[in-house]
Amino acid sequence: MAVLKLSTPGVFVQEISTLPPSVAEVETAIPAFIGYTEKAERFAPGDLTMIPNKVTSVAEFEQFYGKAAEETDDSIFITVTEAADGKMSATLAFKETDPTNPNNLKDRSKFNLYYSIKHFYDNGGGVCFVVSVGDYKAAGAPVAAKLTDGLKAIEDIDEVTLLVVPEASKIDDPAATYPVQPAPPAPPVAPVPPAGYNLVVQAMIKQASDPKLRDRFALIDPFYVSPKSSKDPNGDIDTDVKWIRDATMTVLENRYAAAYYPNLVTAYAYNYLLDKVTVKEGPASVKGKKIKDLEGSALYNTIVSALGKLWVVLPPSPAMAGLYTRVDNTKGVWKSPANESVLATLGPNLAISNREQENLNVDPNSGKSINVIRTFPGFGTLVWGARTLNGNDNEWKYISVRRFFNMVEESVKKSCQWAVFEPNTIDTWVKVQSMIENYLFLKWREGALAGVKPEQAFYVKVGLGTTMTSLDILEGRMNVEIGMAVARPAEFIVLKFTQLLQQS
Repeated sequence: MAVLKLSTPGVFVQEISTLPPSVAEVETAIPAFIGYTEKAERFAPGDLTMIPNKVTSVAEFEQFYGKAAEETDDSIFITVTEAADGKMSATLAFKETDPTNPNNLKDRSKFNLYYSIKHFYDNGGGVCFVVSVGDYKAAGAPVAAKLTDGLKAIEDIDEVTLLVVPEASKIDDPAATYPVQPAPPAPPVAPVPPAGYNLVVQAMIKQASDPKLRDRFALIDPFYVSPKSSKDPNGDIDTDVKWIRDATMTVLENRYAAAYYPNLVTAYAYNYLLDKVTVKEGPASVKGKKIKDLEGSALYNTIVSALGKLWVVLPPSPAMAGLYTRVDNTKGVWKSPANESVLATLGPNLAISNREQENLNVDPNSGKSINVIRTFPGFGTLVWGARTLNGNDNEWKYISVRRFFNMVEESVKKSCQWAVFEPNTIDTWVKVQSMIENYLFLKWREGALAGVKPEQAFYVKVGLGTTMTSLDILEGRMNVEIGMAVARPAEFIVLKFTQLLQQS
């Protein structure tokens, strides 16, 4: 309390502050999307390449960054067959499954950031940051060095709490061999993950776990999802999972990241332009013709309908970023982002059984848990995992616990700024302690902290002989110790039944 300087007789007014400062809670789900775009410009002239830019809707993204990449005629193989009665039917296949040329490695566009932004917003997303690392028209394919540069650009943006790089699985690397699918029934040849994938994944986790930051969480996608085949109806997921685990880091860093598997078949169609797509095989009357030239015919309608059902397959991280936002806004960051529906999704591109999920959810060797997205009859597509990559650690096993601590640490740190250079005495200690206790009491009342009474849910300690020594005070240190019993998810619900004998 300030001391009034009284020099002249009279009546003086002095206001006394009795209430402690309050903790202003930080946002918990603001992702940074790193990837390639059609353009990167803010109201001419203004190049946004490698510059973090806040976006609040798909329309705003389109304004700054354009739309999806146009699929080339080379990536789709359309075969028209004419029946005896003259009716024509069409078969569409992506070029990677072209039965006439099994060694053709051309695929759909490797740039998926536009679709990823749509999936984020369709799943409940709000504010996000975007870093365009370049023009996809000139790039050819994602490059690891560009994506890691984009991560560095977002490093100093304090608002960011989630890291999403959906094009990490599309990296073009000289060491990679992409999947070749020979004619059935031979199984597809699995690709070798490029070093660039590992580089980007590790850069994400390093940034999230950086001691200077520790205010963000990395969402890791699979490099590849093995397709089903006649010999392996469930796909060979062991290699897929191994690549994810091999790319990630050690116990200390992995608590700041979570991995999801498999990829998702979305409700979006690829951006094919009808005046650029041709019929590759068929009767002389249609072979080589642009689809646009067939307008008005039944065949045209058939092909257009089929093109609209070539669904975009996306990695899970964009949808998960939106789902995190949705859960945080409706239930709270302490609620696990699991047993929640994935929207704008037809389902995962690979069905995972209970038996297959066992080794993904709990891995006794590496301890690196991978969360599975599954479809359940009557419930739809659900996220069926709630663990960080540090899945065998009882302290930091669950995503909700890690993210809740991130939120509290960042909120309290910023709210204590006023105490810097204040006298390191009991007056300041009481204000700091009261401020933090009031905040944690509200979190306990909302259900974030476990305990019948507040003292069972949290504690805050600060003071000489408690958290500080005389030397600490002499050297200008004020140590505050905070303990919290964060509510943890009921991951395994065991119902125990017993049979009673007849009593009468």
